[in-house]
Amino acid sequence: MPMPWFLLSLALGRSPVVLSLERLEGLQDAARCSPGLSCHLWDGDVVCLPGSIVSAPGPVLVPTSLQTELVRRCYQETDCDLCVRVAVHLAVHGHWEKPEDEEKLGRAADPEPEEPRNASLQAQVVLSFQAYPTARCVLLEVQVPAALVQPGQSVGSVVFDCFEAALGTEVQIWSYTQPRYQKELNLTRQLPALPWLSVTADGDNVHLVLDVSEEQSFGLSLYWNQVQGPVKPWWHRNLVWPLEPDSVRTSICPFTEDPRAHRNLWRAARLQLLPPRGWRLDAPCSLHAQATLCWQAPGRGPCQPLVPPLPRENVTVNMALEFPLLKGHPNLCVQVSSWEKLQLQECLWADSLGPLKDDMLLVEARGPQDNRSFCALEPSGCTPLLSRASTRAARLGEQLLQDLHSGQCLQLWDDDLGALWACPMDKYIHQRWVLVWLACLLFAAALFLLFLLKKDHVKGWLRLLKEDIRAGAAARGRAALLLYSADDAGFERLVGALASALCQVPLRVAVDLWSRRELSAQGPLAWFHAQRRRTVQEGGLVVLIFSPGAVALCREWLQDAGPAPGAHGPHDAFAASLSCVLPDFLQGRAPGRYVGAYFDGLLHADAVPALFRAVPVFPLPSQLPAFLGSLQGPRGPRLGERAEQVARALQPALDSCLRPPGTAGMGRGMGPEAGDRT
Repeated sequence: MPMPWFLLSLALGRSPVVLSLERLEGLQDAARCSPGLSCHLWDGDVVCLPGSIVSAPGPVLVPTSLQTELVRRCYQETDCDLCVRVAVHLAVHGHWEKPEDEEKLGRAADPEPEEPRNASLQAQVVLSFQAYPTARCVLLEVQVPAALVQPGQSVGSVVFDCFEAALGTEVQIWSYTQPRYQKELNLTRQLPALPWLSVTADGDNVHLVLDVSEEQSFGLSLYWNQVQGPVKPWWHRNLVWPLEPDSVRTSICPFTEDPRAHRNLWRAARLQLLPPRGWRLDAPCSLHAQATLCWQAPGRGPCQPLVPPLPRENVTVNMALEFPLLKGHPNLCVQVSSWEKLQLQECLWADSLGPLKDDMLLVEARGPQDNRSFCALEPSGCTPLLSRASTRAARLGEQLLQDLHSGQCLQLWDDDLGALWACPMDKYIHQRWVLVWLACLLFAAALFLLFLLKKDHVKGWLRLLKEDIRAGAAARGRAALLLYSADDAGFERLVGALASALCQVPLRVAVDLWSRRELSAQGPLAWFHAQRRRTVQEGGLVVLIFSPGAVALCREWLQDAGPAPGAHGPHDAFAASLSCVLPDFLQGRAPGRYVGAYFDGLLHADAVPALFRAVPVFPLPSQLPAFLGSLQGPRGPRLGERAEQVARALQPALDSCLRPPGTAGMGRGMGPEAGDRT
């Protein structure tokens, strides 16, 4: 069964119930004795030197038997170790010796009993404990009052808490007095042993193997470990019998270091906006993560972290956090990283405040004596205003400062060290277009003048101009983002042929095959984020091209297993994009944004996962007219001739993929369009 990151706990007991142990608090050893006796435990361990047996000068205390008991020594609420409690039973050994002068005088026997000659007995009792790899010796002082001193009679016991030991080990205990009056007592015990446990993962399945002897009885429990630190499970399933809270147990977390478990965990994590300026990372388990705000410019590469001036904060999952902001902005996004790797990125205000804006973010730095400096955040870094750099911010530096001082910029953040301002750039874009239109009018007037002077020659120029306008319209066609799995070189050539043919429809095609430089600089996940956002905002479509490799990756993600390490190359945008594509289909946002396609002969229609059939899925080239009509939209031109051209362009590459291995030729290239398009 697919199993997420969990905690396995085993409990051992005596059939038919579980062994329940007394709980001891603290780290200090302790000693106590029977009523009437007094005892004292020496500080620290002593050296075990039994010495030779000597004769008792009179009644002495000697150990007569040893008794052990398992207890738990706990340092915190649930942090406990197994410990062995030892009880030493004592008795009086020997008699009082009569003085020599009484024996010589031969005193007459007194009918009255003779009183004891001492007030009490005192003894030093040694306990020696060995359990590989531990060895200890402790010294107990015991005193017995005269009233309890009866030769040959038991006087009580002294109890020591306790010797720590591990489950399944053999312990040996000796006891004797100093000086030693008899042979030392010894006791050997085998502590309870837990079953041997092995956990292995094989694809989607997790195998739990137990090696249990016939004499053992145990309980097995599966836990979700919700938080780090002491185990406080919020989900529990007992597989054998009810477990008592204080039973002997051991625990293992077999998936703590498993990268697949971490991928499953991040796949289940979500960023959620909490109005007005709060947010929360929802995840089923605790995560080691840090979050920062970033600025996402429309169509200008990856989101740029705002660190500094804003701090990078540690994230506590399922807890509301506040943005250190004055106002929200659609270009402000949240990046969540784990161990320096970007895991999640969401522009949380994009839904409530609209699409990304072409605003310039100004960073204000404040120094001593009210000294202030400004720079503009651009893809190349933070460009100082009024500098001589050849960037848009440097060229418009004076105008941006005037906008800031006149109150046209929105203040997003402010503290003693600086501030962040978002300045709109719409009017500068409009001014640029005014100049462009003026140039066009002048150019049109010049053409008209030439037409009057050289009518015949101008007709030929107009014909060429008409062709150029058509080419320009093709370049401004509807956007299409192609996502595919690079199964092999032949399939990549087939996708390249399709992309090149779609450019002639006309469509504005984006495919990772033409963006190797951007993929290397940004990474597949960031590249897909930027391309998907641009395509959706411009009303285009994302095309999922299914192949055997793509179907296998989709099934792995749908079954919460994740792709195995090394399953895709560093430029495979399809594998990186599934973390964002799947939520669109699961939450019903895919229709109108996605279409699917597969190639005849390479994949059967039933192989496409059912989840992706929520959008149209076209076999190519058999349904090319319908596929092209879906990409062009309802207002697109007639595509009969275009469909035939695309089919002719696809057929050689498709035939090459359908040939048996070893018989296919070199295959033709992807044309000049297959270069590095940016």
